[in-house]
Amino acid sequence: MALAIRDVSEHDLDAVLALNNAGGQSIIALDAVQLRYFFERADYFRVAEIDGHLAGFLIGLREGGDYQSPNYRWFGERYPSFLYIDRIVVANAYRRHGLGRIFYCDVTSYAEVRVPQLTCEVFLEPRDDVIVLFHGTYGFQEVGQQRMGPKGRQVSLLAKELPSYAYVRETWLAHGGLPDVPWLAERLHSTPTSDPRRVAGERHA
Repeated sequence: MALAIRDVSEHDLDAVLALNNAGGQSIIALDAVQLRYFFERADYFRVAEIDGHLAGFLIGLREGGDYQSPNYRWFGERYPSFLYIDRIVVANAYRRHGLGRIFYCDVTSYAEVRVPQLTCEVFLEPRDDVIVLFHGTYGFQEVGQQRMGPKGRQVSLLAKELPSYAYVRETWLAHGGLPDVPWLAERLHSTPTSDPRRVAGERHA
């Protein structure tokens, strides 16, 4: 089995959309316009490809964006710098094979050289103890709860401290940015951005 984790490409979007909307009640449905927003704006948007087939994806956004998710905004009101995991989806055929942990290892590797916090939420209605346990064993702690709108579901808001960040900040980010090597590169966006953090790897509060 050949596994590749790579940045999403435009030709993946139809398959990503279909996979997202087959994800069940734990994943909020998307339309093509919403997915295009992530394609153009997400700081982290990678897919898993197994033997040439799309097996899953994960989307993450840095602080300071115009994303209107109430959970993203909750973190934005409380944390000056973070990467927010908006969603992770794994195809049914590839579940229970550790792909979620592989994605979380990859997104942690991306985040820990850029931000001090990795954040996300899990639904409490309905509660999925497997998902709650997964995040707890991966170092996330609950930092709050909220309801997603007057008739929305209750969520647990989670954050994970990234202890490597302080070392990276003092060693590289405060002195010109991350080294220019492929594994530290930002993903290429389909629209230009003037956000300096994408160039220097740091946003100073």
